[in-house]
Amino acid sequence: MDRAAIIRDNLHRVQDQIAEAAAKAGRDPREVKLVGVTKYVDATDARHLYDAGCHVLGESRPQQLWEKAGDDVFAGARPEWHMIGALQSNKARKTVALGPTIHSVDSYRTLAKINKAAEQEDRIAEVLIEVNCSGDPEKHGLPPSQVEQDIRELDMFRNVRVVGLMTMGPRAGGAEAARKSFALLRELRDKHGPQAPAGHDVKELSMGMSGDFAEAIAEGATIVRIGSSLWEGVRPSKA
Repeated sequence: MDRAAIIRDNLHRVQDQIAEAAAKAGRDPREVKLVGVTKYVDATDARHLYDAGCHVLGESRPQQLWEKAGDDVFAGARPEWHMIGALQSNKARKTVALGPTIHSVDSYRTLAKINKAAEQEDRIAEVLIEVNCSGDPEKHGLPPSQVEQDIRELDMFRNVRVVGLMTMGPRAGGAEAARKSFALLRELRDKHGPQAPAGHDVKELSMGMSGDFAEAIAEGATIVRIGSSLWEGVRPSKA
């Protein structure tokens, strides 16, 4: 079986698993957006995933986003790009110019640099605020106690639109710990999202990856970020 066929089969399996998790949670699977994380593969394999039906693609590193988005293999395609990793100041403007949804806003400093880059590009950047719901000191994100204040003060940023919250599942503790972290993010959105100033719409919950997306869907995820499950049998390739 060639790489394109393996990738297509992997995608269909993941889509079925998302639908099953949504059904168990009493949810419509159409409420859950799949971001296919392409950091493991090159632009050709990313295009195979797009052609298989996954039109939302995510990258962890700005340079890889630039390279794939600008690759000739995507000529004629219109993927919806998501930037799910850290964004350094010197890479903000070039990244923002490509128009991705940015998931990893973990501080006011990060939000300010994205706002400045968006102002320079004369556009509105869509972002999600990253929250450290697990309390893991090795993970990025605002502490949950800071979310309310930061959401209330968003009106000082005119060139960003906060569209939701994002978190990473805990490293340990299994399904129970994962659901606890994801439930906390949902509670933070439900409690503080309505307090956002005009121009922001804090409704999305980006949570859940290959190992814990079923738990995330059970707790209300609207975006899941799936990488390794999509590339079984096709790694490694240049990325």
